[in-house]
Amino acid sequence: MRRVLAVGAHPDDIELGCGATLLAHSAAGDAVTMLVMTGGENGPGDDEAVVGRRLEQEQAARTLGARLLWGGQRDCTVVPDAATVAVVERAIAETDADVVYVHAPDDSHQDHRGVAAATLSAARRLSRVLHYQSPSTLTFAPTTFVDVTAYLSGKLAALGAHASQVEMSAMVEPDAVVASARHWGAQARIGYAEAFAPTRMVIDLLPTAPREPVEVPDAYRLTLSASLAAHAH
Repeated sequence: MRRVLAVGAHPDDIELGCGATLLAHSAAGDAVTMLVMTGGENGPGDDEAVVGRRLEQEQAARTLGARLLWGGQRDCTVVPDAATVAVVERAIAETDADVVYVHAPDDSHQDHRGVAAATLSAARRLSRVLHYQSPSTLTFAPTTFVDVTAYLSGKLAALGAHASQVEMSAMVEPDAVVASARHWGAQARIGYAEAFAPTRMVIDLLPTAPREPVEVPDAYRLTLSASLAAHAH
């Protein structure tokens, strides 16, 4: 079972970038958590609208079978400082995540850049860190694709929970979402896909039982003393 953490700057970012992949993880029995760093406070509307966006995000998380965490950051002010890195580190520790999804680093929205950079620092010891595309992403060259043909309708349902965003953004329209998935599917030679640019991606070819550690043979062991001896000669 994988322990998946998806990190996004605002409500609906994660659903747009990797919502169908999270559904696939949930269907496989993986534990899925969404960390939304801000509440979208600087979006259109008053305080009531902000509360509404949070409720929409909660509904979307339920649709994806995911647990929801809030990062407590202020919309449009996210920077990759120690405090922001610590928020992501706590989420990684709390969920024991071994797969992390986050924004692509090259993005025209400052919050997306900040969240991507902070997450890369927080996940520096993890073996699976993948970047998803946002509408504001600038450079994106994916090499990893997930077949989401069976989960695209679920992604649309999760995005549909964000009614306030769907009404204001053409990028959340179902036609645009489906077209994007079909584009990446064609690139991957499958039906519909979500695309990722991994920083690191370790692939397990077969499920294996836990193994006892095996000592490295002395002939291949790299030790400080051996290194010093070699340099002495």
